[in-house]
Amino acid sequence: MIRRHLVALAALSVCAAAAPAWAQSNEIRIAHIYSKTGPLEAYGKQTQTGFAMGLDYATGGTMMVNGKKLVVIEKDDQGKPDLGKSLLAAAYSDDKAALAVGPTASGVALAMLPVAEEYKKILLVEPAVADSITGDKWNKYIFRTGRNSSQDAISNAVAVDKAGVTVATLAQDNAFGRDGVKAFGAALKKAKLVHEEYLPPATTDFTAGAQRLIDKLKDQPGRKIIWIVWAGAGNPFKIVDLDLKRYGIEISTGGNILPAMAAYKALPGMEGAAYYYFGIPKNPVNEAMVSAHYKQFKTPPDFFTAGGFSAAMAVVTALKKTGGDTNTNKLISTMEGMSFDTPKGKMTFRKEDHQAMQSMYHFKIKVDPAFAWGVPELVHEIKPEEMDIPIKNKR
Repeated sequence: MIRRHLVALAALSVCAAAAPAWAQSNEIRIAHIYSKTGPLEAYGKQTQTGFAMGLDYATGGTMMVNGKKLVVIEKDDQGKPDLGKSLLAAAYSDDKAALAVGPTASGVALAMLPVAEEYKKILLVEPAVADSITGDKWNKYIFRTGRNSSQDAISNAVAVDKAGVTVATLAQDNAFGRDGVKAFGAALKKAKLVHEEYLPPATTDFTAGAQRLIDKLKDQPGRKIIWIVWAGAGNPFKIVDLDLKRYGIEISTGGNILPAMAAYKALPGMEGAAYYYFGIPKNPVNEAMVSAHYKQFKTPPDFFTAGGFSAAMAVVTALKKTGGDTNTNKLISTMEGMSFDTPKGKMTFRKEDHQAMQSMYHFKIKVDPAFAWGVPELVHEIKPEEMDIPIKNKR
């Protein structure tokens, strides 16, 4: 009798142990680690919105792939590298996430890369930008849908790299800023770079930095440009108030989120290159995202919304190709060289470093009273094959 009870209890315990495993086999858990709070909160919120909308669109509203439910586990890294690192480890080990997406800040991403390698699970980086993420700090578990610093820089160089042009740069003193300027400088073939100005990421008073830039540029012959690469709080475009025109100095920069582009209204005719602006790409995915965003929020989707949407498209495309199999090696072999549709058109993961090759948009700012921001009008779509994006990993 006792033996029969023990056998029955053993059978029950096996069933109990099997139940969660069985439940998990019918779902695919995806961790999304981003800045819900912190200096880049606005970017994180947009990415989350885009990721949710993208999963909905890519699965036809079912949140299912091959009979398996997609479950998103959200975590707030607050823009802190150590926290991001521990959250990713917990997502892989405790939450049993098959893969992870994020983070927002480059410093956090760099802290997270070794965790993906340790757990042998994919980290799809979106939108952290630093070149080193798919460069010297890269490992084979890292993919990136977001653009890298080289894509930003090379496309922006298109707008200003002309003979007789002198350039100085203004950037944040962090991985994002320094990688951006390094790539931009390397991309300049005709223009001359004479000064790099780095300021703390939380800077709000740009006067001293601007004066150093003016001093370096004011006596230079020909066309003079300050190229700005900045993210988060602070408005470096305030330096326009120092009457740069008196010295014949222009501003150039990349695209940005819509609230930040309010400052562009003071810069009609300014040229640069953007990762995304909702009115530029003409394709069904972008039309669907713009329409859904207007319907839900009564506003157009922004810079990082498109990035989150693209990450979702990459995840679902890969999972559909594997038939819902989340085996890491199978996902890696599937995703290497994989093309997928996004609001920006087709992207392709380069085999060598898993960086998504994608279009960028050379723009010129137009002031339109119907918009609260300077409107980037398309000059030229810079396609992937027009940009020689260096492979910077050593692995």
